Amino acid sequence: MEQHRTLYRQRGYSEDLLPKEESQRNWKTFNYFTLWMGSVHNVPNYVMVGGFFILGLSSLSILMAIIMSAFVIALVMILNGAAGSKYGVPFSMLLRASYGVRGALLPGLLRGGIAAIMWFGLQCYAGSLAFLILLGKIWPAFLTLGGDFKLLGLSLPGLIAFIIFWMLNVSIGLGGGKVLNKFTAILNPCIYIVFGGMAVWAISLVGIGPILDYIPKGVDKAQHSGFFFLVVMNAVVAVWAAPAVSASDFTQNSHSFRGLALGQTLGLLVAYALFAVAGVCIIAGASIHYGADTWNVLDIVQKWDSMFAAFFAILVILMTTISTNATGNIIPAGYQIVALAPSKLNYKSGVLIASIISVLICPWKLMENQNSIYLFLDIIGGILGPVIGVMMAHYFIVLRCQINLDELYTEMHSKKRCDNAFNPTAFSVTLVAVIVSLCGHLIPQLEPLSRLSWFVGVIFAFSAYALLKRKSPLQSSARSSATNRSY
Repeated sequence: MEQHRTLYRQRGYSEDLLPKEESQRNWKTFNYFTLWMGSVHNVPNYVMVGGFFILGLSSLSILMAIIMSAFVIALVMILNGAAGSKYGVPFSMLLRASYGVRGALLPGLLRGGIAAIMWFGLQCYAGSLAFLILLGKIWPAFLTLGGDFKLLGLSLPGLIAFIIFWMLNVSIGLGGGKVLNKFTAILNPCIYIVFGGMAVWAISLVGIGPILDYIPKGVDKAQHSGFFFLVVMNAVVAVWAAPAVSASDFTQNSHSFRGLALGQTLGLLVAYALFAVAGVCIIAGASIHYGADTWNVLDIVQKWDSMFAAFFAILVILMTTISTNATGNIIPAGYQIVALAPSKLNYKSGVLIASIISVLICPWKLMENQNSIYLFLDIIGGILGPVIGVMMAHYFIVLRCQINLDELYTEMHSKKRCDNAFNPTAFSVTLVAVIVSLCGHLIPQLEPLSRLSWFVGVIFAFSAYALLKRKSPLQSSARSSATNRSY
């Protein structure tokens, strides 16, 4: 393997993009079990649960839909991360296998350059709101600093809280996987304590019966519960559209495929079972107790009289937001930006560039109203779902799990014609799948398709690409390269 790494290094690729050595691939079952737990419990996700009640579904239906979504998320994360586990290669390089060496730039930018950076900024702002509450409880006068001062819509206390929290997120992202593993090991026990405790608190206040029967004021019981059940699943899975695309950024570190499959499945199921119970109980219980529909977990914590309980809960919420930002946003964004200029940039410079852009886009504008968040989710799911479908169809159906790494790590400055520079079939299928997934936003009669944008995109793209590329010559090319099949 070292011979291949040396060759690819000579071709101009930075160390961050090279296939991982065996000694570097030390993530085992427990690492993957804990990896995503913190990513589930964050402010936008709890706001999303509050939105589910508007559909008119029962608490039990919402619970089941969220848990079922965990199975789908785990399956897609494992399947789309299989190539990363086998070859130890990051997403930005594996994307070349299906879209071509040059063609990989567009879907890579959609994931790492747009979706990840926007989500990173959004999560930083959402977390800064929690941090602002924490600072206000410790130092009430802090909330009055600056008076009527506003900068791009942010007050001085809000700006200070955002900058500090943004810097914490960036520092975790710069540390990469090693820092993240240590961070999640500390975080996960606290998640059970805080959100499990909040669920028990809510049940003790109003009882489990009223929580299961809860429907917000002015909302009728859903007439098409089966369809809305799928709508809930689509919303939950769409949150993971971006991490699922770049799953190999984490599976490249796996010691074994079995270990990562078992760890991710158990981790996501446990995390989402806790999240479903906690989310429904906390939102419904607090709404009943306070006599007003409450959609944001921060609004609930802010009403607590106990300084210690509020402080600890907000601290854990901040930590879960940082974990989400690292695993799902800033790490993939860093790798993707490196892929744009692999001979000039490294992972840390990629993270810094992505972090700066995340501030320049003014992410607080994305949370001005709830509709803007859900529209963003639908669009992200509709755009990235087809990319997942194409990637999995190409790897499992066309290449039969055999990748020629030399075709991915081409000469950086070669003037020779590159036969695998662009895959028009992948682009065509992706474009059509995106249109089909999102057409309901323009054509009212097709709105159900857009409500299920992620599922429609993945299924359509996978089926169409597999059908069109069944007899692709790329199959024979991949099979003939015995020396590059695996490490």
